[in-house]
Amino acid sequence: MDVAALSILRELGERGSVTAVARATHRSPSAISQQLKTLQRQLGAELVRRVGRGVELTDAGRALAASSVRIDTAIAEAETTWRAFQGGLSGRVEVALFASAAELLVPGLLDRMAAYPDVELHLVDLDVGQEEFAPRTADHDLVVGHRSDEVTSAQSAGLVVVPLLREPLDVALPLDHRLAALPTVTVADVIGEPWVGVPEGYPLDRVLRTMSLQSDVRAEVVHRTVHLPLIENLVATGHGVALLPRTSSSQRAPGRFLLKPLSDMRAGRRIEALLRPERAARGVVRLALDALVAEAGAPR
Repeated sequence: MDVAALSILRELGERGSVTAVARATHRSPSAISQQLKTLQRQLGAELVRRVGRGVELTDAGRALAASSVRIDTAIAEAETTWRAFQGGLSGRVEVALFASAAELLVPGLLDRMAAYPDVELHLVDLDVGQEEFAPRTADHDLVVGHRSDEVTSAQSAGLVVVPLLREPLDVALPLDHRLAALPTVTVADVIGEPWVGVPEGYPLDRVLRTMSLQSDVRAEVVHRTVHLPLIENLVATGHGVALLPRTSSSQRAPGRFLLKPLSDMRAGRRIEALLRPERAARGVVRLALDALVAEAGAPR
């Protein structure tokens, strides 16, 4: 079998169209189609079928695509072994992170990776809903994503998932808020306030929805943005309250806004590294992953 064609089969199953696979692999759609036709002719079986404007894999296609993951991983392991035998690891690693994780992790990550001058670290901004981080592993070596506590990790999607840290979520209040003197607040204390939130589907919004369900009161979100410093500014100037990650926001809170833990709900978000198995087998990717894990565990 053509190993490259098997990899294309896997990409097609994940991306859903020949055009998307061609774009991702820097080939023409006709070249992709020709490889798939050749593979089907060699095997004498239908591997792909058209569905609407896209395509999907048949049962046979899915079985071969799963085999492709193991083959690609074995090849990556062999390449890593050979590079180490030749005297060292070198190459490029692309790491995609959302903004507040980058703020926490990137300075220390760069310091740690400076010990490996032959490894080029390329950083990409990626701020999407929590369900969208796992699919982006198709395009980046390593994706740093986050999810609210109650959401299952992406391991069920066949990815390698490495926990980095858990950040408690606190309620941010203006300095002169009526609850300012309390050491903690309850969901009932704050759910009726105007909220400054993140887009729907993001981890902080999922927690706010859980608060609404727990109290049976719908939270009124008056502003939404992905930019945490803007949320902090809006809270500080009295435009609402917000859920904010404690570690990320505590350094900017003094003299501007208050962070109050919830006493009747365990609210938090989990920051994780997500990557495909064959990328995790690459030595240079493992170096970056180890550096991320070490930085996440550093005292703050």
